[in-house]
Amino acid sequence: MKRWCHIAGFCAFVLGCLAVPLAATGQTVSAKAAVEKDKECTSCHDADARGHILTIYQTKHGNKADARTPSCVTCHGQSAAHIKDSDTAPDVVFGEKSKHVSAVSTRNDTCLTCHGKNILPQTDWAGSQHETRGVACTSCHNLHAPDQKVLSKTTQAEVCFTCHKAQRAQIHRLSSHPLAVTGIDGPPKMVCSDCHNPHGSTGPTMLVKNSVNETCIVCHADRRGPFLWEHAPVTDNCINCHTPHGSANASLLKTRVPYLCQQCHSGDHGAQINSASNLAGGNVTTVNGIQQPGAASPRAQMAARACLNCHVLIHGSNHPAGSKYQR
Repeated sequence: MKRWCHIAGFCAFVLGCLAVPLAATGQTVSAKAAVEKDKECTSCHDADARGHILTIYQTKHGNKADARTPSCVTCHGQSAAHIKDSDTAPDVVFGEKSKHVSAVSTRNDTCLTCHGKNILPQTDWAGSQHETRGVACTSCHNLHAPDQKVLSKTTQAEVCFTCHKAQRAQIHRLSSHPLAVTGIDGPPKMVCSDCHNPHGSTGPTMLVKNSVNETCIVCHADRRGPFLWEHAPVTDNCINCHTPHGSANASLLKTRVPYLCQQCHSGDHGAQINSASNLAGGNVTTVNGIQQPGAASPRAQMAARACLNCHVLIHGSNHPAGSKYQR
Protein backbone atom coordinates (compact mmCIF):
# COMPACT_ATOMS: atom_id res chain seq x y z
CA MET A 1 0.00 0.00 0.00
CA LYS A 2 2.81 2.35 0.91
CA ARG A 3 4.51 1.61 -2.42
CA TRP A 4 1.30 2.36 -4.35
CA CYS A 5 0.85 5.68 -2.57
CA HIS A 6 4.38 6.64 -3.49
CA ILE A 7 3.75 5.81 -7.16
CA ALA A 8 0.41 7.62 -7.13
CA GLY A 9 2.01 10.73 -5.69
CA PHE A 10 4.69 10.69 -8.36
CA CYS A 11 2.08 10.21 -11.10
CA ALA A 12 -0.01 13.09 -9.76
CA PHE A 13 2.99 15.39 -10.08
CA VAL A 14 3.68 14.18 -13.60
CA LEU A 15 0.05 14.50 -14.62
CA GLY A 16 -0.02 18.13 -13.62
CA CYS A 17 2.83 18.78 -16.02
CA LEU A 18 1.49 16.70 -18.87
CA ALA A 19 -2.04 18.05 -19.33
CA VAL A 20 -1.26 20.59 -22.05
CA PRO A 21 -3.25 21.91 -25.01
CA LEU A 22 -2.44 20.65 -28.49
CA ALA A 23 -1.97 23.61 -30.84
CA ALA A 24 -2.84 21.56 -33.91
CA THR A 25 -6.29 20.53 -32.69
CA GLY A 26 -7.15 23.08 -30.05
CA GLN A 27 -8.01 20.16 -27.71
CA THR A 28 -6.67 19.36 -24.26
CA VAL A 29 -5.46 15.83 -23.64
CA SER A 30 -6.13 14.56 -20.14
CA ALA A 31 -2.93 12.90 -19.07
CA LYS A 32 -4.73 11.64 -15.97
CA ALA A 33 -7.22 9.67 -18.06
CA ALA A 34 -4.38 8.18 -20.10
CA VAL A 35 -2.48 7.00 -17.04
CA GLU A 36 -5.67 5.52 -15.57
CA LYS A 37 -5.64 3.03 -18.43
CA ASP A 38 -2.22 1.83 -17.33
CA LYS A 39 -3.00 1.67 -13.59
CA GLU A 40 -4.09 -1.96 -13.69
CA CYS A 41 -0.71 -2.88 -15.16
CA THR A 42 1.50 -0.61 -13.05
CA SER A 43 -0.11 -1.85 -9.83
CA CYS A 44 2.07 -4.94 -10.31
CA HIS A 45 4.69 -3.77 -12.79
CA ASP A 46 5.93 -1.02 -10.49
CA ALA A 47 9.30 0.58 -9.84
CA ASP A 48 10.59 -2.59 -8.16
CA ALA A 49 9.49 -4.94 -10.92
CA ARG A 50 12.06 -6.80 -13.00
CA GLY A 51 12.80 -5.03 -16.24
CA HIS A 52 12.25 -1.45 -15.06
CA ILE A 53 8.87 -1.22 -16.75
CA LEU A 54 8.10 2.31 -15.56
CA THR A 55 11.03 3.79 -17.44
CA ILE A 56 8.73 3.87 -20.47
CA TYR A 57 7.30 7.09 -18.98
CA GLN A 58 10.67 8.69 -19.71
CA THR A 59 10.29 7.95 -23.42
CA LYS A 60 8.11 9.23 -26.24
CA HIS A 61 5.92 6.14 -25.85
CA GLY A 62 5.12 7.29 -22.31
CA ASN A 63 4.41 10.95 -23.06
CA LYS A 64 0.76 11.14 -22.05
CA ALA A 65 0.51 14.77 -23.18
CA ASP A 66 0.48 13.49 -26.76
CA ALA A 67 -2.86 12.05 -27.85
CA ARG A 68 -1.08 9.52 -30.05
CA THR A 69 0.77 7.96 -27.13
CA PRO A 70 -0.22 4.30 -26.62
CA SER A 71 -1.21 2.72 -23.34
CA CYS A 72 -0.02 -0.67 -22.11
CA VAL A 73 -2.95 -2.51 -23.70
CA THR A 74 -2.38 -0.75 -27.04
CA CYS A 75 0.81 -2.76 -27.50
CA HIS A 76 0.39 -5.77 -25.22
CA GLY A 77 -3.31 -6.40 -25.84
CA GLN A 78 -6.12 -6.58 -23.28
CA SER A 79 -4.35 -9.59 -21.72
CA ALA A 80 -7.37 -10.54 -19.58
CA ALA A 81 -5.91 -13.97 -18.75
CA HIS A 82 -2.62 -12.39 -17.65
CA ILE A 83 -4.44 -9.97 -15.34
CA LYS A 84 -6.25 -12.86 -13.64
CA ASP A 85 -3.15 -15.07 -13.46
CA SER A 86 0.30 -13.49 -13.65
CA ASP A 87 1.80 -16.83 -14.71
CA THR A 88 -0.10 -16.53 -17.98
CA ALA A 89 1.69 -14.46 -20.63
CA PRO A 90 0.17 -11.22 -21.98
CA ASP A 91 -1.43 -11.34 -25.41
CA VAL A 92 1.67 -9.85 -27.05
CA VAL A 93 5.14 -10.37 -25.56
CA PHE A 94 8.01 -8.36 -27.05
CA GLY A 95 10.98 -9.52 -24.97
CA GLU A 96 13.44 -11.35 -27.24
CA LYS A 97 14.69 -13.51 -24.35
CA SER A 98 11.26 -14.41 -22.98
CA LYS A 99 10.11 -17.99 -23.42
CA HIS A 100 6.65 -16.58 -24.20
CA VAL A 101 7.87 -14.13 -26.87
CA SER A 102 5.28 -13.61 -29.59
CA ALA A 103 5.89 -14.36 -33.25
CA VAL A 104 7.89 -11.77 -35.19
CA SER A 105 4.91 -11.00 -37.42
CA THR A 106 2.69 -10.38 -34.38
CA ARG A 107 5.19 -8.01 -32.77
CA ASN A 108 5.83 -6.11 -36.00
CA ASP A 109 2.14 -5.82 -36.84
CA THR A 110 1.58 -4.27 -33.41
CA CYS A 111 4.24 -1.63 -34.04
CA LEU A 112 3.03 -0.96 -37.57
CA THR A 113 -0.45 -0.26 -36.28
CA CYS A 114 0.91 3.22 -35.55
CA HIS A 115 4.24 3.38 -37.35
CA GLY A 116 2.80 2.11 -40.60
CA LYS A 117 0.49 5.10 -40.82
CA ASN A 118 1.07 8.69 -39.80
CA ILE A 119 3.63 8.33 -36.99
CA LEU A 120 7.03 8.08 -38.68
CA PRO A 121 5.53 5.85 -41.40
CA GLN A 122 7.83 3.02 -42.43
CA THR A 123 6.52 2.80 -45.98
CA ASP A 124 9.43 0.71 -47.29
CA TRP A 125 9.46 -1.86 -44.48
CA ALA A 126 7.31 -4.42 -46.30
CA GLY A 127 9.56 -6.48 -48.53
CA SER A 128 12.78 -5.01 -47.12
CA GLN A 129 15.73 -7.27 -46.31
CA HIS A 130 15.11 -6.97 -42.59
CA GLU A 131 11.42 -7.76 -42.90
CA THR A 132 11.88 -10.75 -45.19
CA ARG A 133 14.61 -12.20 -42.94
CA GLY A 134 12.46 -12.17 -39.84
CA VAL A 135 13.91 -9.19 -38.01
CA ALA A 136 11.54 -7.82 -35.39
CA CYS A 137 11.26 -4.18 -34.40
CA THR A 138 12.29 -5.18 -30.88
CA SER A 139 15.41 -6.88 -32.22
CA CYS A 140 16.86 -3.36 -32.47
CA HIS A 141 14.57 -1.17 -30.33
CA ASN A 142 14.01 -1.39 -26.57
CA LEU A 143 10.88 0.69 -26.13
CA HIS A 144 11.02 0.89 -22.33
CA ALA A 145 14.59 2.23 -22.31
CA PRO A 146 14.96 6.04 -22.02
CA ASP A 147 18.14 5.90 -24.08
CA GLN A 148 17.91 3.44 -26.95
CA LYS A 149 21.27 2.17 -28.15
CA VAL A 150 20.19 2.09 -31.79
CA LEU A 151 19.26 5.78 -31.71
CA SER A 152 22.59 6.94 -30.25
CA LYS A 153 25.57 7.60 -32.54
CA THR A 154 27.87 6.23 -29.86
CA THR A 155 26.19 2.81 -29.63
CA GLN A 156 24.25 2.35 -32.88
CA ALA A 157 26.93 0.27 -34.59
CA GLU A 158 27.01 -2.04 -31.58
CA VAL A 159 23.37 -2.93 -32.24
CA CYS A 160 23.90 -3.47 -35.98
CA PHE A 161 26.99 -5.61 -35.42
CA THR A 162 24.94 -8.05 -33.37
CA CYS A 163 24.00 -9.54 -36.75
CA HIS A 164 26.45 -7.94 -39.18
CA LYS A 165 29.63 -9.49 -37.81
CA ALA A 166 31.62 -9.34 -41.06
CA GLN A 167 31.15 -5.57 -41.19
CA ARG A 168 32.27 -5.30 -37.56
CA ALA A 169 35.61 -6.83 -38.55
CA GLN A 170 35.95 -4.74 -41.71
CA ILE A 171 35.70 -1.35 -40.00
CA HIS A 172 38.88 -2.15 -38.07
CA ARG A 173 40.97 -2.73 -41.18
CA LEU A 174 43.76 -0.45 -42.37
CA SER A 175 41.41 1.62 -44.54
CA SER A 176 37.79 2.08 -43.54
CA HIS A 177 34.98 4.53 -43.12
CA PRO A 178 35.23 6.12 -39.65
CA LEU A 179 32.55 4.09 -37.89
CA ALA A 180 35.06 3.19 -35.18
CA VAL A 181 36.73 6.62 -35.04
CA THR A 182 35.36 9.00 -32.44
CA GLY A 183 34.98 12.69 -33.09
CA ILE A 184 36.14 15.52 -30.85
CA ASP A 185 32.98 15.37 -28.76
CA GLY A 186 32.98 11.59 -28.41
CA PRO A 187 30.53 9.96 -30.88
CA PRO A 188 31.87 8.28 -34.04
CA LYS A 189 32.20 10.45 -37.12
CA MET A 190 29.85 8.12 -39.01
CA VAL A 191 27.10 5.67 -38.13
CA CYS A 192 25.45 2.89 -40.10
CA SER A 193 22.28 4.90 -40.71
CA ASP A 194 24.26 7.59 -42.56
CA CYS A 195 24.30 5.18 -45.52
CA HIS A 196 21.60 2.62 -44.72
CA ASN A 197 17.93 2.89 -43.83
CA PRO A 198 17.17 -0.07 -41.54
CA HIS A 199 13.43 0.25 -42.16
CA GLY A 200 13.72 -0.31 -45.91
CA SER A 201 14.70 1.57 -49.01
CA THR A 202 14.05 1.82 -52.72
CA GLY A 203 17.79 1.37 -53.30
CA PRO A 204 19.99 -1.74 -53.01
CA THR A 205 21.18 -3.06 -49.63
CA MET A 206 18.79 -0.67 -47.84
CA LEU A 207 20.79 2.40 -48.87
CA VAL A 208 19.38 5.81 -48.03
CA LYS A 209 19.49 6.78 -51.71
CA ASN A 210 18.32 5.01 -54.85
CA SER A 211 21.78 3.79 -55.86
CA VAL A 212 25.28 3.24 -54.51
CA ASN A 213 26.69 6.26 -56.34
CA GLU A 214 23.93 8.60 -55.14
CA THR A 215 24.66 7.54 -51.58
CA CYS A 216 28.43 7.97 -51.89
CA ILE A 217 28.34 11.45 -53.41
CA VAL A 218 26.41 12.77 -50.42
CA CYS A 219 29.86 13.01 -48.81
CA HIS A 220 32.17 12.57 -51.81
CA ALA A 221 30.75 15.48 -53.79
CA ASP A 222 34.02 16.02 -55.70
CA ARG A 223 33.46 12.66 -57.39
CA ARG A 224 29.98 13.59 -58.56
CA GLY A 225 30.69 14.80 -62.08
CA PRO A 226 29.62 14.96 -64.82
CA PHE A 227 33.12 15.12 -66.28
CA LEU A 228 34.30 15.79 -69.80
CA TRP A 229 36.06 12.44 -69.66
CA GLU A 230 34.15 9.81 -67.71
CA HIS A 231 35.64 6.60 -66.32
CA ALA A 232 33.09 3.86 -66.98
CA PRO A 233 33.53 1.85 -63.74
CA VAL A 234 33.08 5.05 -61.71
CA THR A 235 29.85 6.11 -63.38
CA ASP A 236 28.56 2.54 -63.17
CA ASN A 237 29.11 1.75 -59.49
CA CYS A 238 31.60 2.90 -56.86
CA ILE A 239 31.94 -0.61 -55.44
CA ASN A 240 33.42 -1.83 -58.73
CA CYS A 241 36.68 -0.63 -57.20
CA HIS A 242 35.94 0.13 -53.54
CA THR A 243 34.66 -1.93 -50.64
CA PRO A 244 32.61 0.38 -48.42
CA HIS A 245 33.12 -1.00 -44.91
CA GLY A 246 36.86 -1.57 -44.83
CA SER A 247 39.84 -2.88 -46.76
CA ALA A 248 43.46 -3.89 -46.24
CA ASN A 249 44.29 -1.64 -49.21
CA ALA A 250 44.49 2.14 -49.27
CA SER A 251 41.40 4.18 -50.18
CA LEU A 252 39.10 1.25 -49.50
CA LEU A 253 40.20 -0.42 -52.74
CA LYS A 254 39.05 -4.00 -53.30
CA THR A 255 42.58 -5.01 -54.31
CA ARG A 256 45.78 -3.04 -54.75
CA VAL A 257 47.08 -1.33 -57.84
CA PRO A 258 48.09 -2.47 -60.47
CA TYR A 259 46.05 -5.65 -60.05
CA LEU A 260 42.82 -3.73 -59.60
CA CYS A 261 43.40 -1.78 -62.82
CA GLN A 262 44.47 -4.87 -64.76
CA GLN A 263 41.16 -6.57 -64.09
CA CYS A 264 39.98 -4.43 -67.02
CA HIS A 265 43.14 -2.95 -68.55
CA SER A 266 44.96 -6.12 -69.51
CA GLY A 267 46.58 -5.00 -72.78
CA ASP A 268 50.33 -4.55 -73.29
CA HIS A 269 50.73 -1.03 -71.91
CA GLY A 270 54.40 -0.72 -72.97
CA ALA A 271 54.21 -1.76 -76.62
CA GLN A 272 50.74 -1.04 -77.98
CA ILE A 273 49.00 2.23 -78.78
CA ASN A 274 45.92 2.87 -76.65
CA SER A 275 46.64 -0.48 -75.07
CA ALA A 276 44.69 0.30 -71.95
CA SER A 277 41.49 -0.81 -73.68
CA ASN A 278 42.92 -3.97 -75.25
CA LEU A 279 41.68 -7.19 -73.71
CA ALA A 280 43.21 -9.74 -76.08
CA GLY A 281 45.59 -11.15 -73.48
CA GLY A 282 42.95 -11.62 -70.79
CA ASN A 283 43.49 -10.46 -67.22
CA VAL A 284 47.31 -10.53 -67.44
CA THR A 285 50.00 -8.12 -68.57
CA THR A 286 51.30 -9.29 -71.94
CA VAL A 287 53.81 -8.54 -74.68
CA ASN A 288 51.99 -8.40 -78.02
CA GLY A 289 49.21 -10.48 -76.57
CA ILE A 290 51.51 -13.20 -75.22
CA GLN A 291 52.23 -13.64 -71.54
CA GLN A 292 55.93 -13.39 -70.70
CA PRO A 293 57.87 -16.29 -69.22
CA GLY A 294 58.81 -15.80 -65.61
CA ALA A 295 62.47 -15.21 -66.46
CA ALA A 296 61.81 -12.48 -69.00
CA SER A 297 62.30 -8.81 -68.21
CA PRO A 298 59.08 -7.25 -66.87
CA ARG A 299 57.28 -4.65 -68.91
CA ALA A 300 57.15 -1.03 -67.78
CA GLN A 301 53.79 -1.24 -66.01
CA MET A 302 54.85 -4.34 -64.07
CA ALA A 303 58.11 -2.74 -62.97
CA ALA A 304 56.57 0.54 -61.77
CA ARG A 305 53.31 -1.00 -60.47
CA ALA A 306 51.81 2.43 -59.74
CA CYS A 307 49.18 3.31 -62.34
CA LEU A 308 48.04 6.26 -60.24
CA ASN A 309 51.43 7.96 -60.53
CA CYS A 310 50.35 9.08 -63.99
CA HIS A 311 46.59 8.50 -64.08
CA VAL A 312 45.77 10.69 -61.11
CA LEU A 313 42.30 11.87 -62.18
CA ILE A 314 40.93 8.35 -62.16
CA HIS A 315 37.38 9.37 -61.19
CA GLY A 316 37.06 11.63 -64.22
CA SER A 317 38.70 14.61 -65.87
CA ASN A 318 37.61 17.95 -67.27
CA HIS A 319 40.95 18.65 -68.95
CA PRO A 320 40.79 18.74 -72.79
CA ALA A 321 43.72 16.33 -72.88
CA GLY A 322 42.41 14.16 -70.10
CA SER A 323 41.10 11.12 -71.94
CA LYS A 324 43.72 9.08 -70.09
CA TYR A 325 42.94 10.79 -66.77
CA GLN A 326 46.42 12.20 -66.51
CA ARG A 327 47.43 15.50 -64.93
